[in-house]
Amino acid sequence: MERRRSLLYGSFSFSHQTVRFYPASWLTSKAESLRKEAYRMKAQQKEAIQQLRTEGKSYSRIADLLGLSVNTVQSYCRRNNLGGIALVAPEPVAAIYCRHCGTRVKQTTGKKQKQYCSDQYRMAWWNAHPEAVTRKSVQHFTCETCGVTFEGYGKRDRKYCSRACYGKAKAVQHE
Repeated sequence: MERRRSLLYGSFSFSHQTVRFYPASWLTSKAESLRKEAYRMKAQQKEAIQQLRTEGKSYSRIADLLGLSVNTVQSYCRRNNLGGIALVAPEPVAAIYCRHCGTRVKQTTGKKQKQYCSDQYRMAWWNAHPEAVTRKSVQHFTCETCGVTFEGYGKRDRKYCSRACYGKAKAVQHE
């Protein structure tokens, strides 16, 4: 055992050459440090990432331009507070007023613009303006009870034009 151990950590000489033996843990740590050094970002790449990020470029676009992996760019940006949505100054949003009551609508950055101040007013406006609704799947039916032709939206298997006709069809006939 002692002889084997000395061979793992020591060196011995053949005729004119000296052969050195290193422990496996040292070799793997050395290889790991060399690998990390090879993938370390250069100062120019770091500056380029910061510049492109302030211009509003995405992680994948920056990675393509600089020849880095997307994960490398993303982790660098997060460590240096360049993460999330690109740091482009948001454009000022024009004031939007509720279509129903006329009060100014508070907008959330990065989301679709709201046109109503609340759901209640949104529903009220649409109920008051049915002509503004564009319905693409309007179908024509004939009522089985009264024979009137009517339009139905969405549902394909309508049989009755109203609840009254439905009630008449389901009512029990007393003889």
